[in-house]
Amino acid sequence: MANATRYTTVSLLALAIAGTFAAGQAHASGFQLKENSVKAMGRAFAGSASAAGDASVVVNNPAAMRQFDQAVVQGDLTVVDLNATFNGSGTDAFGLPLAGGNGGNAGDVTPIPAVSFIKPLSGAFENVTVGAMVSAPFGLKTEYENGWVGRYHALVSDVKIVDLTLSAAVDVTDRFSLGLGLIGERAEVQLSKAVDFGSQICAPSAATGGQIPPFCLPLGSGAFGPQMNDGVVDVQGTSNGFGFIVGANLRPTDAVSIGFSYRSQIDHDIQGDVVFGGVPPVLAGHPSPAVRASVADSPGGAKLTTPSVATVSATWAVNDNLRLMGDVSRTGWSSLREVRIVRDNGAVVGLEPFHWRNTDFYALGGEYDISPTVTLRAGVAYDETPTIDAERTPRLPDSDRTWYSIGATWNVNDALSFDAGYTRIVPGDSTINNPVNSSNARLSGDYDASVNLFGVSAQYRF
Repeated sequence: MANATRYTTVSLLALAIAGTFAAGQAHASGFQLKENSVKAMGRAFAGSASAAGDASVVVNNPAAMRQFDQAVVQGDLTVVDLNATFNGSGTDAFGLPLAGGNGGNAGDVTPIPAVSFIKPLSGAFENVTVGAMVSAPFGLKTEYENGWVGRYHALVSDVKIVDLTLSAAVDVTDRFSLGLGLIGERAEVQLSKAVDFGSQICAPSAATGGQIPPFCLPLGSGAFGPQMNDGVVDVQGTSNGFGFIVGANLRPTDAVSIGFSYRSQIDHDIQGDVVFGGVPPVLAGHPSPAVRASVADSPGGAKLTTPSVATVSATWAVNDNLRLMGDVSRTGWSSLREVRIVRDNGAVVGLEPFHWRNTDFYALGGEYDISPTVTLRAGVAYDETPTIDAERTPRLPDSDRTWYSIGATWNVNDALSFDAGYTRIVPGDSTINNPVNSSNARLSGDYDASVNLFGVSAQYRF
């Protein structure tokens, strides 16, 4: 029993910190959020690093800031309506069917704000433009009902990651510019899940000769047993990290703009606390200090690297009214190979492997000025998932997905404009294929999921 409960604490801490950046998402690859621009969203983010007139290039391609000839401030708000319902079943550590419902709608309605500012300099620095932006590149919230069939895998996943990016761009020639951005990133996390203490207490051990302890037999009839002594573990952690963005913007003709940007990996040192609830007295008051420590509240940490993102983008002005755009980006999810958990004294206490693959995002879109004051836009995109069926969990019911987007701009006058956008994201099959968690419970099934994005923004030029 000592070994079993020690394994519980180690694995829960490992899974929770690993899940910090793998909270359930269905609207962007892995845990990525692209929603930093309503204007770009209306084109399914085609042209994100090359199109003119969008201040989000502070983070999407700082070199493209040189396409602005006056100062601009832009505010964006995207509301993500994520719906995800599980259909399936599972077994506990003894192979018995897991009790519980489907968890309800695991999704949530989440607002994602972004604010950007661009200022072309003058005088001796007239070929330089600077910018700043606050955005949320990763994170979302999912929550399952207490007592659901997958409670030992996930209950609440609440991840908030905010970037402050400071960028600058310079013209190398009249048609070629370079840009650099420095990123400061803050992560705040809360995660929880149920713990099957009953199965841990009744697990065969060397002390019982490899047999189920007599006080647990027959299973389900005594004070202890599988699914009879559930507790909860809640993990909260924070981290600060730093990275960079580099970009280039080539304008070979007045009608064509080509952009390239690279966002670096960002290293995080997650520091958090693990808090247990509902621990049975037989464990909390166990005579062995090691057993008591295994279910006691304790600090822990892990180093984690968020992925790099490389983007190639193009915009073609077909005529004075019509512009066509395209994007191809690669997210380096292979940086998530493992999460190694250590205590404050430096002891390695757990290892959670990842086997994510790099993913590609493809987008095509366009916009058309139907009048000097109104622009309409549309786009379609295909976004790959880094996960595979054998390793997918309820914390990340992720799958390949297709984006369908529309949007519009209203230019009130030469200084003020408003944007609105809508995206429908259609996920592919998302299957949970018997992943084993720290309570030795298995889960299998699939998700019915859908995502709607609603966005509004305003831009003021001065």
